[in-house]
Amino acid sequence: MLAGRPAVEAAEQAAHMEPVKGRSLWQDARTRFFHNKAAVASMVILVLVGLFAAFGQFVTPWSNEEIDWALLGSIPEQGGPSWENRHYFGVDETGRDLYARVVQGTRISLMVGIVGALISVVVGTAWGAIAGYVGGRVDTIMMRIVDLMMSIPYMFVLILLLVVFERSIFMLFIGIGLISWLDMARIARGQTLSIKNKEFVEAAIATGVSTPRIIARHIVPNLLGVVIVYATLLVPQMIIFESFISFLGLGVQEPSTSWGALINMGADNMRNQTPWMLGFPLAFFVVTLFAFFFIGDGLRDALDPKDR
Repeated sequence: MLAGRPAVEAAEQAAHMEPVKGRSLWQDARTRFFHNKAAVASMVILVLVGLFAAFGQFVTPWSNEEIDWALLGSIPEQGGPSWENRHYFGVDETGRDLYARVVQGTRISLMVGIVGALISVVVGTAWGAIAGYVGGRVDTIMMRIVDLMMSIPYMFVLILLLVVFERSIFMLFIGIGLISWLDMARIARGQTLSIKNKEFVEAAIATGVSTPRIIARHIVPNLLGVVIVYATLLVPQMIIFESFISFLGLGVQEPSTSWGALINMGADNMRNQTPWMLGFPLAFFVVTLFAFFFIGDGLRDALDPKDR
């Protein structure tokens, strides 16, 4: 009896102990992400840039199209940043408030980047998941279509669309959406090939779950880690494409503007000793791109199963 008492007491203590709570994949990833100081700082910067784009116009009395006629004839001398006349970033060559135009350019550039990334993620993930899971002839045909479209120079197609058709935001979205999803499709297909033979997929097949439901409920959710990381790296890529097209004069047209158009205007006016025209839009452009890249690196490290 005495020998069995320690075992009984141990069993009673174990019964009163709270069960050990495990951490899910997303909880672990969130903890790892917030330990990455560069990624967290970049997320704060992106939030500030988003707030600037959403509410920055309420800070200034000037609109992006309004001309300050008092400064139009003396821009190099008096057109710089000033708190007196509330031109916080100065004015451009035509006397329009640069702060208001940077706010508008930030909205358009971020919209192009986010919408382009969403098109790529939705279309590319669906295409790659279907091709990888179904396999066989369907996979061959779908991926040959991707290879054929990737052989066409992306920038050439985008420039051709903007030259032949109307130069507008809508046409810019169409040009970006036609090609931007191809890399995502190949990534999703490769990940699907490694997932389709897992035990939970075989169990779903054995219980009679349909193919579309398996793709939607089992394949795509397991692609989210890779998709999220790639999307954060795709947004700056879309912004760079749009800025390059606008820098060439084929993107956003007046009176609208974007970072690329503002940088182009600032570069053209550097000889007139107006560095603020280039400095402010370029600073927003560079800081936002680096913030997206650091967040992408942080998410990649947080979601990497080899590091958990």
